[in-house]
Amino acid sequence: MPFKPAAALAFLTAIATAFCLQGQTPVNDTAKLLTEVIRVNTSNPPGNEAKLAALLKTKFEPLGFQIDIIPTPDPLKSHFIARLKGDGSKKPILLAAHEDVVGVEREKWTVDPFEGVIKDGYVFGRGAIDFKGGLAVFAQAAMLLAKNKVPLSRDVIFLAEVDEEGGQYNTTWLAKDHFDKIDCEFALNEGGWIIKNPDGSVRYVSISTADKSGVSLLVTAKGTSTHSSMPRPDNAIFTLAKAMSKIGDYDTQPKLIDSTKEFFSTLEKTSKPPMSTYFHDLVEGTDPEKVKIADREISKDPLLHAIMRNTIAPVFLNAGFRGNVIPGSADATLNFRTIPGTNTDELISEMKAVINDPRVDVTNAGSRGMPAGTNPAAYAEYIKAASRMKPSTKDSELFRALVQQSNAVFPNVPVTTYLFQAGTDAAAWRSRGIPVYGIYPYPISAEDLTRMHGNDERVSVESLQQGTDLIYKTLVQVAGK
Repeated sequence: MPFKPAAALAFLTAIATAFCLQGQTPVNDTAKLLTEVIRVNTSNPPGNEAKLAALLKTKFEPLGFQIDIIPTPDPLKSHFIARLKGDGSKKPILLAAHEDVVGVEREKWTVDPFEGVIKDGYVFGRGAIDFKGGLAVFAQAAMLLAKNKVPLSRDVIFLAEVDEEGGQYNTTWLAKDHFDKIDCEFALNEGGWIIKNPDGSVRYVSISTADKSGVSLLVTAKGTSTHSSMPRPDNAIFTLAKAMSKIGDYDTQPKLIDSTKEFFSTLEKTSKPPMSTYFHDLVEGTDPEKVKIADREISKDPLLHAIMRNTIAPVFLNAGFRGNVIPGSADATLNFRTIPGTNTDELISEMKAVINDPRVDVTNAGSRGMPAGTNPAAYAEYIKAASRMKPSTKDSELFRALVQQSNAVFPNVPVTTYLFQAGTDAAAWRSRGIPVYGIYPYPISAEDLTRMHGNDERVSVESLQQGTDLIYKTLVQVAGK
């Protein structure tokens, strides 16, 4: 038999790969799909979601899914919808995941953010957590229903959407003319967390039943515009700086809705003293001093600080136009992430009281606070609708299934409702009274959570498999006959 160099090289490569993988987490189908999804660069702007929709079609269509690719006025952006038909005896269940991701600072990554690198038991890449990892889990779970020929009592709809990270063609746009394609009894979306303990075990599973919404306020300081050689006491930049310093030293008071109370009560049960006492005092305490101490200690965790109050983040500063002119005004844009039911006028009054300076005004930032490319009227409508939306009910077949299957995949781990600390595209359904439940369907550590929208974003290969098991079992329970 003649020697074949190419065959020998392939054989040696296979052996080397096998040795390299020893002791590492095997790469599962969900992780493989995620690497493909990450390699389609959908950084928004511009998005390029149409390319990802085309890739997803090649995955779903051969399995018998009914495919709809909904183009938007922007040729680079398309929503992807795959429907696996049931017998129609029950309304559909929807799984929604956004195709777009935020941009990157490439020089600060240790790997190519759009290569889908797998190393050290993790898939690295932009969107690994938010939310291409979830997209891959949802997609894989839905496709497993088809591969396993599970008889269905309801349609299962998988939606990969555009412009969640910013833009005007998101699910609110999609719902206006195509709601029949995404109408459902209930939906799964991004939201709650499955958080690991430092030892790698799962501490809790949280399922979000509501999202914080956002509003931006403009803080404007006035002064006299004049030559920089003759500075006056009413300098707008100095006045703004003093106002911002007051805001920086201020924190809003805790506002605990029912889901947040349940969440903190769960943390009380999974924590050791003194943290368990702090969680108890925050939820049940009547002593203002103890509540204050509990707030201070719990707030050392940025995530926990965020979900219990309206948060304030300065995002833009604007002042001056020439090096020899003192400007007549200076302003800062503050982004608030607000608890459901928060009134914008009340926020404005609160900030004016904090600043307490007649030279400084606080107003709604309007278009200056919107994501790039967003339609002003649509954004204002969304903010109003989001502030009025009530949390999704716990009394639904989907919520009960999520709890039951979480208990099966993560035994003896508490499951709790949760207020998601940011906004999602769930408003398209919640505003119509359809329950939406949010979950990032993979256990992650607190350290990995900091990488979301940051550098070297990653998700565990093992966690992706656990998440796929959770969502698949949930779908079988809810949609299977």
